[in-house]
This record gives sequence, structure tokens and C-alpha cells, in this order.
Amino acid sequence: MEFEWDSAKSDRCYAERGFDFAYAARAFADPQRDVFVDDRWEYSETRFILRGRVDGRLLVIVFTYRGMRARIISARKANTREVADHERRSRNS
Repeated sequence: MEFEWDSAKSDRCYAERGFDFAYAARAFADPQRDVFVDDRWEYSETRFILRGRVDGRLLVIVFTYRGMRARIISARKANTREVADHERRSRNS
């Protein structure tokens, strides 16, 4: 899969969270990843939320598709509730 992102947002993620979008993109390769539609708000495009691990850390990534590429919009470390939900889903799948 190919990825794209706004380099300024990736740089800001690195400054605030210690990792950039290139690092976060590795979560797409996690065989235990969860992906679901982000329907929290009305967006001009369909957005998705991916939860996947990179180096043992669960990340939450918001992305959309632009043609054949996944465009990363944001990435952050999962909170305690998200980690518990992800682990529960992984056990039940």
C-alpha cells in the first residue's frame, strides 16, 4: 500500500508525540489491526480509523483514501480504553 500525508502535520505529530506519519504507517501491516469507518462527524470524504501496533505500541490513525493511496490525517498513541477494546476484539476474532 502507498501512503501520503501533509508533511507539516507529520512534523507536528513528531514534535508533540515523538513519532511521525512514516512510523505510524507501519501499523497498517499489523495482522491484528482494526479498521472501521469514522462516523463521529460529517466529513467531505469517508474517513477510517485504524488501530494497530508498531513496536508494541498501539496507535490510532485516522486516514482516507485518495485514489490508490491511504492519506494519513492524524496519528496518536491509543488511550487505555482503546487498548482494552482492541485487545478484546483481537481475542474474539
